[in-house]
Amino acid sequence: MGFYWVKTNAFIKKVFSKYCWDIPNNEKKIYLTFDDGPTPEITDWVLSELKKFDAKATFFCIGKNIKANLALFEKLITDGHSIGNHTMNHVNGWKIHTDDYIRNVQNCAEVLEEQKKAPNRLLFRPPYGKIKKAQSKILRKLGYKIVMWDVLSADFDQNITPQKCLENVTKNVKSGSVIVFHDSIKASPNLKFALPKTLHFLKENGYQFDIIH
Repeated sequence: MGFYWVKTNAFIKKVFSKYCWDIPNNEKKIYLTFDDGPTPEITDWVLSELKKFDAKATFFCIGKNIKANLALFEKLITDGHSIGNHTMNHVNGWKIHTDDYIRNVQNCAEVLEEQKKAPNRLLFRPPYGKIKKAQSKILRKLGYKIVMWDVLSADFDQNITPQKCLENVTKNVKSGSVIVFHDSIKASPNLKFALPKTLHFLKENGYQFDIIH
């Protein structure tokens, strides 16, 4: 597993200040986000857990997964969650030519555009958090808000325990935190342990759930 920050360094946020890392507020609002779906069974389960706590979230969806699971994608919308673009094929911006990267994002955008009720279609999260300066500049000119994160659950890391995944969130969350989970098969063992307990912890500690606009 490659290097990653569970809690994004303040220096990184300052250097890359054009990206959205957190959304400071005085109301103890936090922003749950889920990457890589929609995924059959996993995303359904996530929606069920969120509903138990009356929690809204922002889902960064992969275009090919939307096309393969349209009914599930529509459920995200009817349940009142926010939707973001996560590229068509989960491409790594550092490993692809800028023109190809933008085309991949736009391909996903076309899929989202077909779903007229999908809110906030100009939210974008780069897969792996990896995006070149030129790619970022073009997307921001097109009107995209590039959303990164303040807290990474690291549920995708199969070398950590589910308990560690939970603690990654509960020990680092603060008002305004953008928190990342993954509604994917790979992440599901950690996710299914950590998410219900995270939701309970946040509710018990007075946090409010909001979507990213």
